[in-house]
Amino acid sequence: MTASSSLPTVFSGAQPTGQLTLGNYMGALRTWVRMQQDYSCIFCVVDLHALTVRQDPQQLRENIFELTALYLACGIDPERSIIFLQSHVPAHSELAWFLSTFTQMGELERMTQFKDKAQQHQQNINAALFTYPVLMAADILLYQTHKVPVGEDQKQHLELTRDVAIRFNGLYGPVFRVPEPLIGNDGVARVKDLQEPSKKMSKSALSELARVMLLDEPDAIVKKFKKAVTDTLGVIQYDEVNQPGVANLLNIWCAATGNSREQALSHFAHNQYGKLKMETAEAVNALLQPIRSRFLQLNSDRGQLQELLLRGAEQARAQARQTMDQVRSVLGLPKAFQ
Repeated sequence: MTASSSLPTVFSGAQPTGQLTLGNYMGALRTWVRMQQDYSCIFCVVDLHALTVRQDPQQLRENIFELTALYLACGIDPERSIIFLQSHVPAHSELAWFLSTFTQMGELERMTQFKDKAQQHQQNINAALFTYPVLMAADILLYQTHKVPVGEDQKQHLELTRDVAIRFNGLYGPVFRVPEPLIGNDGVARVKDLQEPSKKMSKSALSELARVMLLDEPDAIVKKFKKAVTDTLGVIQYDEVNQPGVANLLNIWCAATGNSREQALSHFAHNQYGKLKMETAEAVNALLQPIRSRFLQLNSDRGQLQELLLRGAEQARAQARQTMDQVRSVLGLPKAFQ
C-alpha cells in the first residue's frame, strides 16, 4: 500500500509508553479508524518522543509491539494506511535539526507542555524535553500533511508547526504544506478521570481506579466503574459543572452504545447511580471485548508485527525522501546518496 495522492494526507501518532486508555480510544483511535475512509492516513509509533523520559529498554521494545498490535486491533488497516516506527525513518531526526534552526527559543519557552513535563520530571529536564515540539513539527511537515487530528493539549504544538513552516516557506518558497488542524467533535467523547472527573483520563494518573485501560479484564473494568466518583445529589442529569462525575459516565455510556445524550437521560430517568455505573461498565466491556481478543491474537505474532513496521517504514521513507531532497536543495546542501 502507498498513500493515495488523490486524498488529503493525515498524520498522527502515539507514544509507546504503556497501554492506551479508554479515553485514547474514544477520543483518538476510533476517529483515526473512521478517517481512513476520507484521507490518506499515516500513523506513527513515536518512539523518539518517548525517550524524553527515561525508559526501560526491554519494556520500551515490548510497548512498541503492543501499541502496534493495538493500532491494528482497533481497526487501523495496514492495507489502507501507513503504520511505522518513528526511529525507522531517520528523516524525522534530520528534518528536526534543520527546523530547529528556524525555531526561536522564545517559542519553545512558551510551550505549556514543557512546563508541565519539567515539573513532573524535575530530575531529568533534558534538552529534548525542551525541543521535542520541533521533532513533532518535523513529523508532520515531512509528509506534506494536510490535516492533523489535535486535542486541546496539542493545539499549541500545531500552531508552532504552522509558524515554522510559514517562516521557512517565506525564505525558500513553498517547500512545506502548511497543515490545518482536524478538530472533529462530532461523536468524540471527552472521557474524564473516574476519580477526578474535572481532569481528562490519563494513563499517568496515580490511581489505578482513575483510568480504564483498553486491555483491562472485564472484572477490573466493573470494579473501576463501581468506584467512580459521582455526587450526593441523587439525580441523573447532564451538568458538567455541578455533576462532572455523572456527566462523565453519561458521555462514556453514549460513546460506548451509540445513543444520544437525550436517550441516555431518558434511559437513566430512574436516577440510580448504581445502575448508571453498572450499565456503563457493561457497555464498555462490550465495546472493548473484540479489541482485546484481536490484540491477543496479533500480539502473539511478533514476526508479523515486525514485518508490518518494516514495510510501513519503507513506504514512509519513500515519501519522506521527496521532502528531504527539496529541503536539502533549498538550503544549499548536496543531495544525499541513496
